[in-house]
Amino acid sequence: MRSFVSAKARSVPPSGIRKFFDIIATMDDVISLGVGEPDFTTPLHIRQAGIRSLEEGHTSYSSNAGMIDLREALAKHLDRLYGLRYDPVSELIITVGVSEALADALIATIDPGDEVIVPEPCFVSYKPGVIFAGGTPVSVPTYAANEFQLTAEDLRAAITPRTKALLLGYPNNPTGAVMTRERLLEVATLAEEHDLLVLSDEIYDRLVYGIEHTCFASLPGMRERTVLLGGFSKAYAMTGWRVGYVAAPQDIASAIYKVHQYAIMCAPTVSQYAALEALREGEADVQAMRAEYDRRRRVLVDGLNDMGLTCFEPRGAFYAFPSVAASGLDCEEFSERLLFEEKVAVVPGTAFGACGTGHVRCCYATSLEQIEEALARMRRFAQRWG
Repeated sequence: MRSFVSAKARSVPPSGIRKFFDIIATMDDVISLGVGEPDFTTPLHIRQAGIRSLEEGHTSYSSNAGMIDLREALAKHLDRLYGLRYDPVSELIITVGVSEALADALIATIDPGDEVIVPEPCFVSYKPGVIFAGGTPVSVPTYAANEFQLTAEDLRAAITPRTKALLLGYPNNPTGAVMTRERLLEVATLAEEHDLLVLSDEIYDRLVYGIEHTCFASLPGMRERTVLLGGFSKAYAMTGWRVGYVAAPQDIASAIYKVHQYAIMCAPTVSQYAALEALREGEADVQAMRAEYDRRRRVLVDGLNDMGLTCFEPRGAFYAFPSVAASGLDCEEFSERLLFEEKVAVVPGTAFGACGTGHVRCCYATSLEQIEEALARMRRFAQRWG
């Protein structure tokens, strides 16, 4: 019997993160610095808004594009933060997390043969998402020497006549890097020069430390060529609610809406009520969680550097991306040995692209007590391995 699995599905390897999570599930007393998920519970008033919506019987489909109240609140939110004005009726779509937003955007904009530039290291679904949409991902490495920021020189070298889009993910998972406004302006110049679409995943936009986040669509001339992807999972600790959004010019948003409409119908209604409460009343929660992440960030990064696992200062998200070169081990062997010998889980950098080689991702979205214990165990491990 012939194989019924598509060539696209066969060409995409399983997630490099999953392997370690499967091992962790079989072990006791593991401190995980691997899972990229807030350890905070969704704030009480947001949970209560979801519960209240159920008790009031709001269990039907919403509009395909999402509740109009939520889209109007989101439009005000983006205007307040970034001076961006989107029509809540025709330019905003509420999605099932940013994962759906990205998949819909790629399917709606990429044709077979189109190349999409993907700076690495990057979130594990970026390149597979391009492939599933029928496009060709083109990796562009970033480096610790540049604090893992994409440079205009490297971007220009990757552009060909087939390049249609650039997929940006800053603040970055896995490195914690944040692009400066100056570098983003250089990228914007190239996007305009070569008439590129920019898909900008800014799910971590509210989690930056000591600096301001620059929204790519807010740069001069970029709104009309940018698909802005965002959501509620990280800043509001709402991962399980699965609610995100797309903001895009009307013609692009209309195409994305069509994909969303046929594939999903609408985001969960209960989650939309919770997201509406988050936008209206959740700013204090964001500020409190960000302050705690910042405290953990400084402890983790200082501890890693003190033991010889050199790490640039991550300025966004909740990840550190230290080099493990001093151990003499490659990143996969380092991660496996650390897990089995000291029961600390990190993710090898190669899970996020080839240029992640020699690094591991450490997530500080766990308690300070757990981070300090993980550092003590890692220090013992580092002493054994150089």
